[in-house]
Amino acid sequence: MDLDISLKDLAKAFPAEFTPDQRAKAQTIFLKRLSLAAHEFFGGKMQTVPMCGLWGFNWFNVWYTPGVSAVSTGIRDDNDRSFALSNRGNLVAIVSDSTRVLGDGDCTPPGGLGVMEGKAFLMKYLGGVDAVALCIDSRGPDGKNNPAKIIDFVKMVQHSFGAVNLEDISQPNCFKVLDELRDACDIPVWHDDAQGTACVTLAGLLNSLKLAGKKLGDARIVLLGAGASNTTIARLILADGGDPDRLTLFDTKGSLHAGRKDIEADPRNYRKWELCAKTNPKRYANEAEALKGADVLIALSTPGPDTVKREWVRAMGPKAIVFCCANPVPEIWPHAAKEEGAFIVATGRGDFPNQVNNSVCFPGLLKGALLARARKVTDGMAIRCAHSIADFAERRGISPDDITARMDESEVFAIQAADVAMKAIEEGVARVRMNWQEAYEKAKADIAASRALTEDLMRLGHIKEPPESMLREALDYAVAQCRG
Repeated sequence: MDLDISLKDLAKAFPAEFTPDQRAKAQTIFLKRLSLAAHEFFGGKMQTVPMCGLWGFNWFNVWYTPGVSAVSTGIRDDNDRSFALSNRGNLVAIVSDSTRVLGDGDCTPPGGLGVMEGKAFLMKYLGGVDAVALCIDSRGPDGKNNPAKIIDFVKMVQHSFGAVNLEDISQPNCFKVLDELRDACDIPVWHDDAQGTACVTLAGLLNSLKLAGKKLGDARIVLLGAGASNTTIARLILADGGDPDRLTLFDTKGSLHAGRKDIEADPRNYRKWELCAKTNPKRYANEAEALKGADVLIALSTPGPDTVKREWVRAMGPKAIVFCCANPVPEIWPHAAKEEGAFIVATGRGDFPNQVNNSVCFPGLLKGALLARARKVTDGMAIRCAHSIADFAERRGISPDDITARMDESEVFAIQAADVAMKAIEEGVARVRMNWQEAYEKAKADIAASRALTEDLMRLGHIKEPPESMLREALDYAVAQCRG
């Protein structure tokens, strides 16, 4: 097999008699099996590489003692110089307690390392940003996860980083952690599961509605799942012009509305209660009722493939838009949603059309925040990033199977970075000023350098090529599992 695993070649590799459901399942099993083998082969995904060189023995004395003393005292006298005199200005901490890793739940603190290293890889390759995975234990003496421990940890380490990316923290802890740290820290603290997912979902939704000939303010939208992602998606949709009377969220106990006293009574659920108070005035009894005639379904809930029922999609309005973004298995397979009449179907996976995944957002957005040396990431910056992604895709052409920018379109990340940096300056949260072109050129150069570094390491053999037998074994295993 070719190491460049194209989706068409992968589909051809599965037995012809496989049904669409079997092919989708086999694809997932193949990617998981290959991921385990590849991670073991490489020993993870990230390593530390110097930014500076050595042109003789005395350079040790420049990079370390005695010369570096001038750097320490210079930063002591003006802490903001740390952004220019160290890698802090381009360095992100990816902080997680691993209590909600993808769709797998609590994976223990080290269990999140695969995802956090993955984030670091994407930040470096796509955004030209350095990042460090920091998986921490947030449990208190009672064995329960304590958000205060995460908050204290981030407050203590913030002085070594230009931004913090929170990841895979279970709700409701994630809301308290983000909201407190956004105010307490002097650098951007960003929750990618919430804000990043909301940003790319809004981008995909904007272009989907354009293709369907509908407007955001007129669309009736149902969100399945009321965790960190969907509650933030709802908030950004409303902030960007969505109609709260035409928006409904569902959690595991039913729809959110002003009569949900169980949510009102728990102060930890303040974000959910805000949405209860302003949305779903009809107080829909169940998902089937809410989805009759609905324009949009955004599902970020329990992995499927039968979480979203075929009949729900069938009952939606004309040119229905279905985002089924649970990982690793969407709430309904895309082919099934299409068979029931969906006009546009998106998932969180890159092996299906229309990937709505925060990987097309956070590298560029964080790069923009770092370029401006922003003190925070505002909702305005996130909404600007969403429109940047949507506008980029619209300029190069969109279709029902191609609604948003993709990770392999490197230009989008530099454009996002410049747009976000300008928004940070406009909103008064930036430490430095620059024009759009300066931000764009810097982001573009850093992204190109990061990609060239990886390509050079591969070309020179410092990154070894995995054996083709690894792919073949994973494929054979997936086929056997789906036949069995």
